[in-house]
Amino acid sequence: MNILVTGSTGLIGSELCAFLAANKHRIVRLVRKAPAGSDEIAWDPSSGKLGTGSLEGIDAVIHLAGESIAGGRWTAERKRRIRESRINGTRLLVQALGRLSNPPKSLVSVSAVGYYGDRGEELLVEDSGPGTGFLADLCREWEKATEPATAHGIRVVIPRLGMVLSPKGGALAAMLPAFRCGIGGRIGSGRQYMSWIAMDDLLGVFLHAIHCELLRGPVNAVSPNPATNREFSKTLGRILSRPVLFAMPSFAARAVFGEMADEALLASARVSPARLRDSGYPFKFPELESALRHSFQ
Repeated sequence: MNILVTGSTGLIGSELCAFLAANKHRIVRLVRKAPAGSDEIAWDPSSGKLGTGSLEGIDAVIHLAGESIAGGRWTAERKRRIRESRINGTRLLVQALGRLSNPPKSLVSVSAVGYYGDRGEELLVEDSGPGTGFLADLCREWEKATEPATAHGIRVVIPRLGMVLSPKGGALAAMLPAFRCGIGGRIGSGRQYMSWIAMDDLLGVFLHAIHCELLRGPVNAVSPNPATNREFSKTLGRILSRPVLFAMPSFAARAVFGEMADEALLASARVSPARLRDSGYPFKFPELESALRHSFQ
């Protein structure tokens, strides 16, 4: 298949492109620089520039682009950039796809489990309502920006990503220095649920979403076994053969990370991959310990 990928240089995008190439798919990348070859197409979401002619012949789109949520404290300016990079970029992409004489059959456009907000021990499925706060509002608008694609006959799948396990980047990589030094531990009470997914399973979910016509709309891209922050910390310490004796109190997390602490570190989202399970997706790493061990190989 000819598969268009945005965000191809990020943590997930770089792994995804290698995975797709290994499965004999042709990858076309949307890039924000001068194209280096026929497999790259320039776009600029901030100025609304994207040529449509070069998109003809694309079979499927995987849309990952967006400024990092965890790249620093959420100042008003940073929140504006996070929001606009996702919503404006998605709108621009969808508009361009809609103008094609032969639109792609599927659009896989990511969102996040932040959609659900802080929900304690409530088991959350795709039909659960949205939460409140910056992340929940962002995800709701981000997902809504894909709606016009359906009117153009494109099947839209919206994977709501949990924490992606990779020592190369993201939340796990940020935790590792403290845990390797033996000063890692729970954050806050440690009772908050963390919904996670192994990188290998996430890549499989993307390919499954392209091929499985049963999947439409939001799809929770998480393991069937969410863990509490305390459980996650103990498991990571055990794998690294380090003690887990320390904890970051809630007030300290808020002092360091500001608003992001309440929504990304202390919030609880116990999310179930109901639609993936019903569609027959076979998880390779459904258990946390085996998933973490594999990620370090």
